Amino acid sequence: MKFALGQSVTRLEDDLLLRGGGRYTDDFSLARAAHVCFVRSPHAHARIKAISATAAANAPGVMAILTGKDVAADRLGNVPCLVPVEGLKEPPRPLLAIGTVRHVGDPVAMVIAETAAQAKDAADSVEVDYEPLPASTDTRKGEVAFDIDLGAKAATEAAMRKAAHVTRLELVNNRLVANPIEPRAALAEYDAASGRTTLYTPSQGPHHLYGQIADTILKTGREKLRVVSGNVGGAFGMKIFLYPEQPAVVWAARKLKRSVRWTAERSESFLSDAQGRDNHSVAELATDRDGRFLALRVTTWANMGAYLSNFGPFIPQLAAPMLSGVYRIPAIHLNIKGTLTNTVPVDAYRGAGRPEAIYLLERVIDVAARELGLAPEELRRRNFIQPSDMPYQTPVESRYDSGDFAAVLDRALEAAEAKGFAARKAASEKGGRKRGLGIGMYIERCGGGPGDTVRLQVDGKGVTVFSGMQDNGQGHTTTFVQLVSDRLGIEAERINVVQGDTDIVPAEGLTGGSRFLALGGVAALSAADDVIEKGKQEAARRLEAAATDIEYSDGEFRIAGTDRKVALFDLGELESTQTRAPADYTYPNGCHICEVEVDADTGGVVIERYTIVDDFGRAMNPKLLEGQVQGGTVQGIGQALLEHAVYDPQTGQLLTGSFMDYAMPRAGDLPRLDCRFHHVPCTTNPLGVKGAGEAGAVGAPAAVVNAVVDALGVRHVDMPLTPEKVWRLS
Repeated sequence: MKFALGQSVTRLEDDLLLRGGGRYTDDFSLARAAHVCFVRSPHAHARIKAISATAAANAPGVMAILTGKDVAADRLGNVPCLVPVEGLKEPPRPLLAIGTVRHVGDPVAMVIAETAAQAKDAADSVEVDYEPLPASTDTRKGEVAFDIDLGAKAATEAAMRKAAHVTRLELVNNRLVANPIEPRAALAEYDAASGRTTLYTPSQGPHHLYGQIADTILKTGREKLRVVSGNVGGAFGMKIFLYPEQPAVVWAARKLKRSVRWTAERSESFLSDAQGRDNHSVAELATDRDGRFLALRVTTWANMGAYLSNFGPFIPQLAAPMLSGVYRIPAIHLNIKGTLTNTVPVDAYRGAGRPEAIYLLERVIDVAARELGLAPEELRRRNFIQPSDMPYQTPVESRYDSGDFAAVLDRALEAAEAKGFAARKAASEKGGRKRGLGIGMYIERCGGGPGDTVRLQVDGKGVTVFSGMQDNGQGHTTTFVQLVSDRLGIEAERINVVQGDTDIVPAEGLTGGSRFLALGGVAALSAADDVIEKGKQEAARRLEAAATDIEYSDGEFRIAGTDRKVALFDLGELESTQTRAPADYTYPNGCHICEVEVDADTGGVVIERYTIVDDFGRAMNPKLLEGQVQGGTVQGIGQALLEHAVYDPQTGQLLTGSFMDYAMPRAGDLPRLDCRFHHVPCTTNPLGVKGAGEAGAVGAPAAVVNAVVDALGVRHVDMPLTPEKVWRLS
């Protein structure tokens, strides 16, 4: 079957996965693999005075116990922060704590035994003498690791002084736990003959981990390491980064000269997976007498946690280019204070900086509208960037190439039946309930980061696509097949997609930032075009014709105007490698409208209607597109109403360290999502696409909070809007 772009092709991956045929890290079976259990700190901050492992070492099945002393003795490197920031204070992050632990869950020792149960039992016998130290969890009171200014400070302050009105809002973007279905895992296979180790681990691009482990930490050289990612059961950003456990398992395998494996338990995930968000911000929006925006000034304290994760300092900086939103704001200034606390490190989580920026902007606009006596949609309309303004240069780096923001809002309001809201509100009030309507406009910047390379190989059997990106639920195989099938005119069954093996796939590639189609997809099409051109040359030789006379369609090369032809798969081997570097960003945008009903007696919030209109430039596969929107929106709703990683301010203990305490959104918490599109093609890539993977998580939080605040008639409530909070304000 041949696929075309724009078709709602059902995911090709799903049949195998739903029948249990997937190969996740825990499915790789290696004979005699030993098992690891990490001993983790029960303290948020403490000095390690001594570690006694005698009893554990004598326990059944125990093969080795490694501690920070072994890390130091082997001169292993630290897990690095990869973001250069002037004046950055970076606490060293060894594979196992040396001298000091900095958060609950910090790995202190690793016990390796014949079975998982033996390793766990022995780990309980490891005695660590801790000297507790004061712990800090408050985002605003942590040690400042970096303090940077972005935007135009002088121009913003001047505009503030001239403003007719300034709206000031203090708000929190709550900390989240990613919680993918598949926990983190690592399996290291040691080959004694070559001295080479293969690490199997879920990732969002194995080459990103490869160099850090081989060069920075173990210092073995890359020829001694291979990294493989099979199926990946969700990631949402947190499987991009290197964690201590991955190189530690490789190190242990090399020391013991046998295979070693570790799979996190869910409680470990809560205490060690990179967490998301955790910003405390003050926003000031200046307007003139007519409600036109003049300036936006923002101060953000961004909690980095106990260590600086790979991209940690970069995430709050990603907010800056989005602070103009879909509006004309002539002057913008952002001050970021990245702080270190005794909590789990923070890094990118679905949206990475963009949800934080848009939530702040859309909340302060809603508050400003009420202070100015304007309807929220009216204040937005007065300040929209118009299609005639495109390309539009914002004062914070972004240059929007396309978009019709007013049309998106109008279509969303119509789809949400906003004109009938007053009647629905009155009906709710008669029933003793409160009803609110909230708007959340959004725009985000996608398609950045490193370039992506695709290698296309054609032989007599079919076409193989090699990509350095790594699918973790997005449907990469389906989309690659759809793109190549459309361009080459061949059956989907003859196309194979290979990802996740540093021995095979290109080094350039990383899944994140909604960049798959704009970079990897464009690279795949370029490779297909190049294969066609090379095929014309070979076909011309075989058919004894000029290459300019050769036409190609539906898998065949033909001399124009004749019936003389040769099939693509009869030409022997053809190959092309193409890289798409991000010359320009893409800017997906849209509108979320949420309508809620609040029960004042219980504080319960029910989302009665939820409408989304998105501009993704062009839909390659509408079914996949809608699935991405729904998934992101559910996570945004979860943040707005339910999810929150709470730490005890005195002890630094994570109080929401299990699903008994950390509230994940369930089917009963969610409405039917009405997803619609209003695409304006992107002009900065040949496909015209803008990226969709994170959009739902960017637009949803503000829409939900704006709706609940509207229902309650209050100025502001920080997320999550739990029943207790809502009940106290009802």
